[in-house]
Amino acid sequence: MALKIKNSKLPNAGKGLFTDKPIKKDTKIIEYKGEIINWKEYEKRVLEHKDGYLLYINKQRCIDAYATPKYKARYANDAEGISRIKGIKNNASYEIHGDQAYIVAERDINAGEEVFVGYSKEYWDCIRYNIKHKLYKKN
Repeated sequence: MALKIKNSKLPNAGKGLFTDKPIKKDTKIIEYKGEIINWKEYEKRVLEHKDGYLLYINKQRCIDAYATPKYKARYANDAEGISRIKGIKNNASYEIHGDQAYIVAERDINAGEEVFVGYSKEYWDCIRYNIKHKLYKKN
């Protein structure tokens, strides 16, 4: 499967993850990779505004893709976030398998489509809080 990074269809979302081949429902699209850290280390990075690409597995194992732009999974956007477009919905979800995390197709995805995955309500609540209190810096 060939995945490409292009400008997202969502306004102000930056780059997005696109497929140039059809993907069948329940297919593991890509592994979410990055630096393996614990939650305590992640909390330090938040204070330095070096966050935004964390996938939480447990308090001892978090995958932080902030400093690893070579790993494409970090470019999958959430269609249900702040910048929404009517008719565009998430088509994938995160699945944890042991110590690894994957983006998995929730439905068949057509060639040329952008891959959208839900980040969680907690993630967007935090982003909205940070924007409201001017704590959020766009990377």
